[in-house]
Amino acid sequence: MFHSHSYFYYIIIGLDVICILHSIRNGTQNKWMLLIVFAPVIGALVYLFAEVFTRRNRSNLQEGISGILLTNNARIRRLEENLKFTDTFNNRILLADAYLAAGHTDSAIELYESSLTGAFDENEHVLKQLIIAYFSKGDYARVQPLAKKIYNKPQFARSKAHVYYAISLEKTGNIEQAEQEFKKMKGRFGHFEARLQYGLFLKRTGREQEARQVFLDMVDEAPHLSSRERRDSRTWIGQARSELNVRQTGTSKM
Repeated sequence: MFHSHSYFYYIIIGLDVICILHSIRNGTQNKWMLLIVFAPVIGALVYLFAEVFTRRNRSNLQEGISGILLTNNARIRRLEENLKFTDTFNNRILLADAYLAAGHTDSAIELYESSLTGAFDENEHVLKQLIIAYFSKGDYARVQPLAKKIYNKPQFARSKAHVYYAISLEKTGNIEQAEQEFKKMKGRFGHFEARLQYGLFLKRTGREQEARQVFLDMVDEAPHLSSRERRDSRTWIGQARSELNVRQTGTSKM
């Protein structure tokens, strides 16, 4: 029994010494020394969690982000080289899409605009991407004529470009027309991004109860979705739930 207690005692001492040495090496001894010495085991465990494991997780996260950025940059460089070697419509759009995804919006717009020639003058993909690009820059007046070119395309009705077109109409003062577009996208068990934006539109125009009903419908439908549908719509349903929580908090304070 004595030997087992002695063995445990030496483990505690060893753990404390390791933590103290690690703290001194990292220059954090003033912050941690007293806790480790006067609270054996607990102090060491707190130190390990705060300074070793958590830092390692942060480091892994930073490395992961850096890896993604490096991968994106490498892909962009490769696409740039491909375009230099073979200037085709496909290579232009692949590079423009990569630019837009990386936040190089002006470079993306330049490539998209220069690609709208000849047989590709009204290419649906390019026009949708231009709508997204101009919307992200707050250039709402540019969004509308682009949207009108593909307005009657089947895929436009339930696209992100249509959502941005509706918001752009609102931003340029065409409130009634904007609501008409939002209503065209409204429906149950689907198109949650458009419905969230419709709710926010109603909220901005002072129609609080109607906005609340839109958010409630979205949240109520969530349990009835398939796992894939829930995953795809998680962001928009989460925002709807947040809007309801904010409104409930605000009401409770009144």
